[in-house]
Amino acid sequence: MSDWWAEGLLFENCNCTAVCPGHIHFSQKCTHEVCHGFWAIRFDGGRAEEVDLAGVDVVVVYETPQVMVDGGWKQVIIVSDRATAAQRQAVEEILTGARGGPWEILARFVGDARPTRTAPIRIEEAPGRKSVTVKGVLKGAVEAIRGRTRAEPVTFENIYNQIHDTTQVIARGSTRYDDGEIVIANDGTHGLWSHFRWE
Repeated sequence: MSDWWAEGLLFENCNCTAVCPGHIHFSQKCTHEVCHGFWAIRFDGGRAEEVDLAGVDVVVVYETPQVMVDGGWKQVIIVSDRATAAQRQAVEEILTGARGGPWEILARFVGDARPTRTAPIRIEEAPGRKSVTVKGVLKGAVEAIRGRTRAEPVTFENIYNQIHDTTQVIARGSTRYDDGEIVIANDGTHGLWSHFRWE
């Protein structure tokens, strides 16, 4: 089950102020007693065996303890309702760590994996801004912070993270999410994006 690769856009928002300490390392204390947010994923290319992953949109919503390495994360995967059954299965296997790769590391910390859902997902990308809507449950967006050179984003360079590229654009974000169990209301908090490659 290890024959796969994927690349695309990844952006996130959580309730930490400034940069999420857990983004730097899971052993760092997040801003609040509970860290909650989302990862929005747009697969621009990739294959899992014979399944083409290009064009699939996914959102992973999470809720973690203040020290993320303590584990016990709640997590729900939402796959676009436009994905085929084979694409949904492949993406779920990637994001639960069943296919190995970077998400296998994150899966070790998940203690409450909710059933994978499907829903209409819209991801929009513009210079300096990324947004995602999951019909009926989530609206989220991240906007790049201003740097000294206004035409260029503020970035992390050569930073290690399991799922992001080594170059990441620093942003501020907002989220509204409510599935009846996990509720998120973030404004002006940690955000960033990168273009990933996983295998």
